[in-house]
Amino acid sequence: MGEALPPKPGERIPRRSPPAFEELDESHSVMSGIMHGGLLNVAVKDINQYGPHAMIALLGIVSGITGLLLLLIWKLT
Repeated sequence: MGEALPPKPGERIPRRSPPAFEELDESHSVMSGIMHGGLLNVAVKDINQYGPHAMIALLGIVSGITGLLLLLIWKLT
């Protein structure tokens, strides 16, 4: 990612430098902001201000797929 920043007084673990961040203007909606950088890039790498929204959407997608797989396994047994 980047080189570590010097630790502040009282800290033992050095902080990493923040990743590159692209702030989008107010004309973007949440969906267009997420799709602008790609769902996984925005959710995992937090490349713009819509990272938390993308993470919640990713959580919904993964939980839906998990629920469908569990339902399928339950119906087949």
